[in-house]
Amino acid sequence: MDAIVANGFVAELIRQIRAQDAFGAWARKSEADLLEPYIVDREKRKTIPIIGDPDPDIIERVEMFYRAIGLAVEKRTGLIASPMLKINHEGFGRVVLLAGNLVVLSKHLRDVHRFGFETIEKLEAEGSKLTDQAVLMIERFPEVAKL
Repeated sequence: MDAIVANGFVAELIRQIRAQDAFGAWARKSEADLLEPYIVDREKRKTIPIIGDPDPDIIERVEMFYRAIGLAVEKRTGLIASPMLKINHEGFGRVVLLAGNLVVLSKHLRDVHRFGFETIEKLEAEGSKLTDQAVLMIERFPEVAKL
């Protein structure tokens, strides 16, 4: 786990979480504590109700995940990649990541109430996969991404 936290996508996500801590409330929290809300195993998933509006903390968690992807893309390409997220009251929605005039990532979201990953390794794998997809799109259409 230490290698994952030190490098790669999860390291970017941790930086994103810490950057949102304007008052230092999470300064003493370990990386594992910061990532804990993103780890939702099967047993925990079963206990989460899907009726009602998604909790604002969950929506913030989803936004931070995609902001971290945007920052990882920016580090690799030098182009700003900004997420746009729309989630309805039932927990369904869509996120797009834009670089210039190019949609570099488009993903439908469902069951946002239960957003999370079974392990830190799966969190790293998904974040890295989505980052790679976005970078490939920029490499394919660089002139549109630079507009």
